Amino acid sequence: MARTAEPGRRDSILDAAHAVFARKGYAAAGIADLAGELGIGHGTVYRYFENKRDVASAVLDRALGRIAEVVAADPPDATAGLDEYRAQVWRIGRRLYALFAADPALGRLVFFDLATVDERLREQHREALDRFADYTAAYLRNGQERGFLRGDLDARVTARVVNGMVFEGAAQVARDPTAVALRDAWIRAVVMLMFDGLAQPGPPS
Repeated sequence: MARTAEPGRRDSILDAAHAVFARKGYAAAGIADLAGELGIGHGTVYRYFENKRDVASAVLDRALGRIAEVVAADPPDATAGLDEYRAQVWRIGRRLYALFAADPALGRLVFFDLATVDERLREQHREALDRFADYTAAYLRNGQERGFLRGDLDARVTARVVNGMVFEGAAQVARDPTAVALRDAWIRAVVMLMFDGLAQPGPPS
């Protein structure tokens, strides 16, 4: 009789893979390492995943989902003015960088190890960045529609610029998760660049 899948086993394998890939790197890790991390046989891993690359894809997908959840906690249309939007960016930045500080492996996997394994994973990573750009663009369009961000911005391109700054900061935080001052400095820099450059110009004084 075929053995049935155990509830929670797939997640436990992904947890183990998250740790092993971050510790050893994707190239050096094998199914044996994932199984050994959990004290299970190789066959158990293969009941849930076709191969190591399949595991890596699931690990990357889950990691990107955790990032998306942090951002989505603040809806794009929740702000009605520039001060509210500034505070919203601070909240999202703090939550995002706290996530990477609490789990440094997350940043290493998302920004380094798993993003370039092969063309399929690179495409998976690009698609996620496209979704993040869409979401950030929605915040910008909200500001444009309400009149507190410049109407001549290309929201889609600007979203990629903003995300590039944010994710570079997240990668730095992942390298040194104990540096709280570094986290605050990155958020402050992103906020200053965004709001000095994006705010709707006021009337001449």
